Amino acid sequence: MVLLVSGAGWVYLRLGGNINTFGADGISGDRPPGNASGSNVLVIGSDSRAGGNKGLGGGEGDIGRSDTAFLLHVYGDGRHAVAVSVPRDTLVDVPPCRLPDGKWTEEAPDTMFNSAFSVGETEKGNPACTQNTVEKLTGLRVDHTVVVDFEGFAKMTSAVGGVQVCLPKDIYQGDLSPNRGSRGELLFPAGLQNVSGQQALDYVRLRHGIGDGSDIGRIKRQQAFVAALIKKVKSKGLNPTTLLPLANAATKSMTVDPGLGSADKMISFAMSMKGIDLHNTKFVTIPWRYEGERVAVVEPDADRLWASLKADRPLGAASPSATASPPPATAVSGTGITVAVYNGTLTKGLAAKAAVTLRTSGFTVESVATARSQNHATTLVEYGPGQRDRAKKVASLFPDARLEATTGAGLSLVLGQSYGTTPAPAASDKARSADDNPCSNLTYG
Repeated sequence: MVLLVSGAGWVYLRLGGNINTFGADGISGDRPPGNASGSNVLVIGSDSRAGGNKGLGGGEGDIGRSDTAFLLHVYGDGRHAVAVSVPRDTLVDVPPCRLPDGKWTEEAPDTMFNSAFSVGETEKGNPACTQNTVEKLTGLRVDHTVVVDFEGFAKMTSAVGGVQVCLPKDIYQGDLSPNRGSRGELLFPAGLQNVSGQQALDYVRLRHGIGDGSDIGRIKRQQAFVAALIKKVKSKGLNPTTLLPLANAATKSMTVDPGLGSADKMISFAMSMKGIDLHNTKFVTIPWRYEGERVAVVEPDADRLWASLKADRPLGAASPSATASPPPATAVSGTGITVAVYNGTLTKGLAAKAAVTLRTSGFTVESVATARSQNHATTLVEYGPGQRDRAKKVASLFPDARLEATTGAGLSLVLGQSYGTTPAPAASDKARSADDNPCSNLTYG
């Protein structure tokens, strides 16, 4: 949106009539204070099956639901940004929200994050409720909220001629909809391919049959796809032939807060962010851990993240107001514990790096090798009978790790993509044989 508006404001002036807004009467009166520096934009992907979305999303019903969401913090320098994804299965406290009849709900503690968008069970969803929930979760004031639906996303990818992706294996209809009871037709053959429209939508919605089957893994794939889409738009140039169909698709698919509800407001907003480039935008996920089949927010890590954004500090930078060093973490002793380390990604050197971490804490590293599959999104500590306490000690050294019981003996650490940032592959990797992973020349898939 920023790219389109800053490149050719006249497009939005021409298409301003497409912009839909949601009412401000559902936004909470109990809000965090405004931002002293920087701004926050909440982006929600809606998977409503109503209207033109029904044939794309599948399923039944016409209640608006949120499929993905992230909070974009634009730093005060106007050149850097951070996008923080919130998994839809995250357990949060949903504050009181306004219903269509004007009444307000009671607070709903320990509730799935995506349920906020469905409060009131309307076709358009409840973006104000999601905004209220994000403000309560983060303590940050949301300056603007944008909702994009299935149909609009599909049309935007078609308008730019598609985006290149790579699948490490064949994907079938049953992977997209596990409840169908059969494998179904082939959706994606393994390997490099260009996707647009319905196929692009299926790709970003895909959860099962690829990676570890988690929503966390899907979020990483969605983040990479958005980055690739932005690159594709920029590569085609800011010209009317490209911009007009893309802007038409974008504006027709968006619902925004009243602060963005006109062409001039949209242009003003976008122009304020035109200096941001993709290489200055960081994609992260809220600190998390599994809690049964749901996702729990990890504290105090999340609080530190929100504090950094509130202070407009780069992630990882020390607080300038800190007067004392935090107490050192309790040392983990791995004496007498043997671990096998496996690299479950395509990034070279992760297993060796993890082995050093383990040995430094006294663990015995039995072996360092490549896992059977290299598409793990998250790190696993697999443990046999009677090994859970020891597995917890291993996991404490890897904040993103989750435990998984197995029937075999011993302990195994399987590293996922969340353990480290995947770098661009070396040129020599492109010459690997057909027996290797067909996606080894891409950093996502």
